Amino acid sequence: MAGMIEYTANGGTAAGYLAGEGNGKGIIVIQEWWGLAPHIKDVTDRFAAAGYVALAPDLWDGKLTKAPDEAQRLFMALNVDDVGKKIRGAVGALRAHGAHGQLGVIGFCMGGALALYAASKLPDDIGACATFYGAHPHVKPDFAALRAPILGVYGAADGSVTPAVAHAIEKKIVAAGGRCETHIYPAPAGHAFFNDARPEAYHAASAKDAWHRTLAFFGANL
Repeated sequence: MAGMIEYTANGGTAAGYLAGEGNGKGIIVIQEWWGLAPHIKDVTDRFAAAGYVALAPDLWDGKLTKAPDEAQRLFMALNVDDVGKKIRGAVGALRAHGAHGQLGVIGFCMGGALALYAASKLPDDIGACATFYGAHPHVKPDFAALRAPILGVYGAADGSVTPAVAHAIEKKIVAAGGRCETHIYPAPAGHAFFNDARPEAYHAASAKDAWHRTLAFFGANL
């Protein structure tokens, strides 16, 4: 099964792309600032092919853009409480579609910050968290509340989420008693190097290795 579903989110409804119903272990996939783009749906399909039931919540409620200015506007207008409800609802939706036990969460760019946030707010539900070059000025994970191990994935040529930022995040997690593995791919890997729908950013060798690293991480912790 793969396609859009509606699910309950804190008394309201939300939508998301579901793939791999009934596969057992579950993954929440959190979008970049562009919206629920085909690339994120493809990543969700790839998790399903790897044996997971995966759900990518539509955080922008159907809005989708390729324009950086519009994406930036949506990014800065992010309502963290609303997004938190959609992610919390995604936990229940995954359980209703065959996921059991603790879930994984992964996010990219803005979604990477939200993946950390989700892991800190839902420690009973999230068993492993992967953040790919995650950042958002309004998203403040509670590192002291983290129980899940964290995989941080970054590019050395990233001018926004720099290696220094990556190491600072790891330091905060470890200082709060958490577990974090940080992997920084060498240049030319930069921001969004995993996104094969953006040829100007994509770095195939790093993306391939990062995918295998992520599967191994979730396989070992879920």
